Amino acid sequence: MSIFRLLVPQSSVYHGCLTPVLVRALSSGPNISHSLKESYRLLQLPDIEHCSPAHVKEAYLRLAKLYHPDCGAPTADAALFARVEEAYRAVLAHQSKKKQADGGMEADDEDKSRTVAFQHRRYLSFDGMGSGTPSQRERQYRQMRADQASEQVLNYRHREHERAAAAEGALLERDVRQRSRKIKITQAVERLVEDLIQESMARGDFRNLSGAGKPLNKFQHNPFADPMTHNLNRILIDNGYQPPWVVTQRDIREKVTHIRSRLLEGRTRLGYPMTSQEHTHWEQLCASVEEDLVKLNKMVDNYNLIVPMLSMQMVHFKLSREVSRAEKEAHQHRLEQQKVGIQERERRKDEKKRTNTVTKLKNTKQSPMTWIYNLFR
Repeated sequence: MSIFRLLVPQSSVYHGCLTPVLVRALSSGPNISHSLKESYRLLQLPDIEHCSPAHVKEAYLRLAKLYHPDCGAPTADAALFARVEEAYRAVLAHQSKKKQADGGMEADDEDKSRTVAFQHRRYLSFDGMGSGTPSQRERQYRQMRADQASEQVLNYRHREHERAAAAEGALLERDVRQRSRKIKITQAVERLVEDLIQESMARGDFRNLSGAGKPLNKFQHNPFADPMTHNLNRILIDNGYQPPWVVTQRDIREKVTHIRSRLLEGRTRLGYPMTSQEHTHWEQLCASVEEDLVKLNKMVDNYNLIVPMLSMQMVHFKLSREVSRAEKEAHQHRLEQQKVGIQERERRKDEKKRTNTVTKLKNTKQSPMTWIYNLFR
């Protein structure tokens, strides 16, 4: 008892019992049950006092990867994982209780500091704005600053609008002057043209025109389209407009024609059958055409995405089909050339025969005359 009196001051003992301050000091030490210690030990957390929820979660995840039934590890154990999960929940509950207790003590300290603080210090911040608690005054001060900022923005926008309106007024006045000048010039030209037309009509230049008194047939009729749509399309075409899919379709046709002409010319130059050197040259030409066909098929894909009707879509161009087409056309061209050559030879033979017959006739006709001439000579 004497040792206890030496350790505890006399002011802390009041009527034979300990004061609340001493009770709080003695109760602040670690007071943990055996099951909770076992939970900490199971989670492998030796430092109980300085253990945070993040450490607890990290330890739980590490053990779950080892003992979870679905982890696929050789250490998987459903019963041990259940114990780990129960220990994790118990430790989290203890951590939350300890955090609440620490928060309550901090709140008590803050209340004491508020009672000790001077009352006039609350007027030293927030520009003396607002009333109530510091948090309420802070909200009022923030609202006041937001209102001031919005008012400044509105004033700035009003000034900018006034400045823009003044500049627009000057530009509008200049545009009006230029527009009026253009209108005067246009009206003068129209009056001149009208006078020339009236003079021509007075002279009778428009009396013998074909189709006089009949309506102008500007647009042709299309029974498969709406008249309004057809007329709008004609107007667009007359003004040089072409839809993107029409331009793409034209490019595809030109590209295909160029590729087929290359294949046909290259195959026509080669012999039939081809030699090894000609076969190598033909393979090189086919390889270059294949690269062009890849680009052409990309154009076909883009065309199929933008074409308005499904029936107008195209299929991809294949090298084998184009090569066979070129070989057939080259063979047909070769046959036509042979046929033309045969016809040319026959024509030359006929011409030669006719020339020989004409020469013989001339010789037969001239032979008596030649005899008489020789006789008198």
